Amino acid sequence: QVQLVESGGGLVQAGGSLRLSCVASGRTCSSRARAWHRQAPGKQRELVAAITSGGSTNYADSVKGRFTISRDNAKNTVYLQMNSLKPEDTAVYYCAVRRLGGVTTDYWGQGTQVTVSS
Repeated sequence: QVQLVESGGGLVQAGGSLRLSCVASGRTCSSRARAWHRQAPGKQRELVAAITSGGSTNYADSVKGRFTISRDNAKNTVYLQMNSLKPEDTAVYYCAVRRLGGVTTDYWGQGTQVTVSS
């Protein structure tokens, strides 16, 4: 089993920045892809960014150029640097660990709230 704990969420004004962190415990995740998803009220959960074990990344079109996903395998941690935040980025952000060699999610974090005020 893997336990994921997110941190770094909060309230920020539009144009501001936040850095989310997700620490995994229970087993190493260095060989698995990691991802961040988000879910706004009344909307479906959506993929924000993902990073493979080799460091390749992909992003939702809505966050390209503003968000950066990175990982530190020594710390079993993945990060999401969010710059130029917009009110539409307001959501609960969830950390995910993907199935080995796949794209489906094996483990979810509990989520951290990000609120961007206009």
